Parts: sequence; C-alpha cells; structure tokens
Amino acid sequence: MSKLLIRALDTHDMLQLEAAIDLVENAFADPERYGRERIMREMLVDDPPFYRQFFIALKGGRVVGVGGVKAADWATRTHLLYLSAVAPEMRGQGIARALLAARVEWLLKRFGSGRVLVSTSRPKRFRELGFVEIRGSKIEGRTLMRLHFRKHKQRTAKP
Repeated sequence: MSKLLIRALDTHDMLQLEAAIDLVENAFADPERYGRERIMREMLVDDPPFYRQFFIALKGGRVVGVGGVKAADWATRTHLLYLSAVAPEMRGQGIARALLAARVEWLLKRFGSGRVLVSTSRPKRFRELGFVEIRGSKIEGRTLMRLHFRKHKQRTAKP
C-alpha cells in the first residue's frame, strides 16, 4: 500500500497538470461552469499580487486529489479554497482532509494571519480544522464557512 503525498502542483510538469485538470473536470462534470479551459486558466495564472496555489495528492505516483487556494482580490488577507476534488474510487480515505490541512498550513506559513472562506456541502471536515459557519449562508445545500488564522509567536524565556 503506497503512502499519500501532498505537495504543490508543478505547473511545468505536463503529466501532473493534465492529471489534475482531468480530475477536477470529471469531479464537477459541469462543462459550463467548470470546463477544461477555465480549470486550466485557473491552474496556470500568475497574476501577482493575486496568487493562486494548487496542491495535489499523490498515491503510487498517481494524482488522486487536487485543491486550490487563491487570494480574494476584493478583501485584504482573505483567501479562498476552491476547485477541490478527489478521485471517486479514493474517497473516504482522508485525502480531502489532508489537502485541506496542507492548504491551511501553507497559508499560515506564508501569510501569518488572515481569513479563509470556503463554500462546502461537507461542513464537518472544515469544522474539524476550526472553520465556522457564516450564519444565514446555506444556499442549495452548500454552506459558506470561514477560518480566522494567526501565527502564534514563540515566546522565549527571559534570562
């Protein structure tokens, strides 16, 4: 049984990029909203200061999960989790949770403080990492959730 590996998507690795795009496209199966062209644009854009970063989950060298995080261009230090998908045959193995944790950890290391927003049909997995539901936000089975984060400074003992 191979170990799960989570890492940043290398957009220069065409095999990984194609596998990640295929996974998201097939997971959403909504060509008008999540067509291949849009997914590819999202994964390849480099538009500072509004970054986008994707992470992939690899098992046995195969891309089995993908999840993105990007800056919200309309709010300071606000980040959005989006385009998350796990291969159907791999669901229920903690891959989505591992991708979620990796993205939150990346934000904490890179930004130190801020907030994260996500729209989800599975609020439990987000609550486990400290996300809270935004009251009145449930629409069509999806809940808008947020997480405020702040890196805690290490205290040093005084001599």
